[in-house]
Amino acid sequence: MTPKNFLFTSESVTEGHPDKVCDQISDAILDEFLTKDSHSRVAAETTVTTGMALVCGEITSDCYVDIPSVVRNTIKDIGYTPEDGGGFDYKTCAVLTSIDEQSSDIAGGVNKAYESRSDNADTSSSETENIGAGDQGIMFGYACNETPELMPLPISLAHKLSYRLAQVRKQGLVNYLRPDGKSQVTVEYVDGKPSRIHTILLSTQHDPEINGISDNHKVQEIIKNDLKKYVIDYVFESEGIKPDSNTIILINPSGRFVIGGPQGDSGLTGRKIIVDTYGGYSRHGGGAFSGKDPTKVDRSAAYAARYVAKNIVAAGLADKCELELAYAIGVAEPVSIMVDTFGTGKISDDEISKIVENNFDLRPAAIISTFDLRNLPAKNGGKFYQKLAAYGHMGRTDFVVPWEQTDKADTLKSCACSCGCNCK
Repeated sequence: MTPKNFLFTSESVTEGHPDKVCDQISDAILDEFLTKDSHSRVAAETTVTTGMALVCGEITSDCYVDIPSVVRNTIKDIGYTPEDGGGFDYKTCAVLTSIDEQSSDIAGGVNKAYESRSDNADTSSSETENIGAGDQGIMFGYACNETPELMPLPISLAHKLSYRLAQVRKQGLVNYLRPDGKSQVTVEYVDGKPSRIHTILLSTQHDPEINGISDNHKVQEIIKNDLKKYVIDYVFESEGIKPDSNTIILINPSGRFVIGGPQGDSGLTGRKIIVDTYGGYSRHGGGAFSGKDPTKVDRSAAYAARYVAKNIVAAGLADKCELELAYAIGVAEPVSIMVDTFGTGKISDDEISKIVENNFDLRPAAIISTFDLRNLPAKNGGKFYQKLAAYGHMGRTDFVVPWEQTDKADTLKSCACSCGCNCK
């Protein structure tokens, strides 16, 4: 593939964005169930709107969870309080639940799938290896060498801006920010590689007045100066990247952002799947992550695909790598595995595919065991998946995420070198 010149843009949102509120509620419920019963089957969907949060879905577990309390505590942690919520708060919002058990047909397929595993793959799982996939579907994983965490640069920067915006609010560096916010970064690529920062966009919900100033023009000037100093400059200096004199910086371009969060827009679990993954730089299979227990391959196999792709790039076998997995409900083994290095591979994609098949066990039970997905909430003080539900499930560096390890890189490099590659 011939490298080309282009602009690429990715967005991120803060934890107060209404869709992200829903993702965090769904994953907080999952955390609570898995902490109390690690074999809980959970598919929790949430929607929020003005004055209301609704949780529905299918949950089968041997434990009891006070779902309304989880919902309210999550909303409180995000920052929607009577003082700061801007029209939506954890105390007064209605919390409705409509929960059923997991379908017995799905459970039967997951529990009783037949194993079709060959013996030439490395597997360390000690639990039953023939758990079938909880659904059919396709999942993609991606990695590239544009950033230290092997993520595309636009989404990496967008996440860091959104994360920093929330930090500034929570640390009280400025006193007028509200929980809802968005970021967007456009990177200019030359010959297929990042060259410069083209545009930085930051929008934040805010109080109508700042220090007694109500004139919106003056309010927006204060916001622009503060966010440039405390968010944009901070992030880009930390990353060692300098926007140039031609970089376009847009802060609250709509001119006012007082009404936001669930009062401004309804939210829904799973509506920010591109924010959750690679910012559109790689393909997405379509399945959301939040609120789903690890038997759902929409979640677990997407993590595994990221793990494989990242280790391939970390091993120096390619500058970028995308992996597609496909599953059939109730069947343990993936029905297909596809590797695409976009012409950057040091050996052929077919050879890399064979190395993947020989070194990664991609059955659902093996993935669960490899990453210890059922026990991560209990090992992290009862909160793990909720933390993933904002600022991306891939490329995280603020806490330990098992699928971000590159512990297979040396093994893959050794295998590839026996094929005659020129990796270093």
